[in-house]
Amino acid sequence: MRSPATPTQLSLFDDDGASPSTASGAGAPNAPVAETPAPSAAAETPQLVVPDLLLHPRAAREIVLQGTRVGYEFRTARRRSIGMAVGVDGLSVSAPRWVRRTEIDEALHERAGWILRKLAEQRDRAQRLQATRVHWREGASVPFLGEPVVMVIDPRVAGAVLHEGARGLPGVARRTLHVGLAQQAGAAQLREAVQSWLKRQALRVFEQRCAHFAPRLRVTVRRLSLSSATTRWGSASADGSIWLHWRLVHFSLPVIDYVVAHELAHLREMNHSRAFWAVVRSVVPDFERTRRALDELPVPLLD
Repeated sequence: MRSPATPTQLSLFDDDGASPSTASGAGAPNAPVAETPAPSAAAETPQLVVPDLLLHPRAAREIVLQGTRVGYEFRTARRRSIGMAVGVDGLSVSAPRWVRRTEIDEALHERAGWILRKLAEQRDRAQRLQATRVHWREGASVPFLGEPVVMVIDPRVAGAVLHEGARGLPGVARRTLHVGLAQQAGAAQLREAVQSWLKRQALRVFEQRCAHFAPRLRVTVRRLSLSSATTRWGSASADGSIWLHWRLVHFSLPVIDYVVAHELAHLREMNHSRAFWAVVRSVVPDFERTRRALDELPVPLLD
């Protein structure tokens, strides 16, 4: 199961053969591994800037589509037809060398509605990702189990202590994380302390959810490790080893439960066959909805 890296989303299903990285530093397992691709992030801390998606950064050509000027990347390729794709950078077009410019323009005009719609979707997604950026300073928040937690520097505490408050206004954090640092602590110190706390909480939550689902699925977890993989939310080995990305702790419990159930189901079915999905459905009946949510949820950007 894949996870965050660039502004692409972590995934559960794309299998590129990469081995998960573990918190313990253990090497790749010898037993067969099934992996869950993960969130939108190629690096642990992508430097995302909301782009002008109507102007590709490598734009070599421009065209006006339905009154909108679009700059697009163009390259020749060994193919039989004109190809076009819209990604995080904007519109890319490829065509055989023998295709004339007028033919390419005609093809783009025919697909103008689709192109502009996809460009708008990418712009909106980039803006949503930008809104998730975590700023490492007192008073800023970091998501934990689907809700914001406000960071408070508190020299009186040891480590980090979560304080639960009364339910407040919608969208207003009701929880504060008191971090035992000196008041003059910098962003790097706060980040290290909070991420260490998040990883400890992630392991605690994952252990609880594995203990909940493993007996129901009639499987045994031999080893549970935290992962920091750049492309997968989780993976499972036939020897009973499970890796779960620590940043899942940002999301709500139903999302975590889906990933846990997904990986535990691989201990019975090391594939994504109908039999595998039947195993997942036996403990997470509405897994399709949660899976879609996981694909769409932006992974918080960590400066």
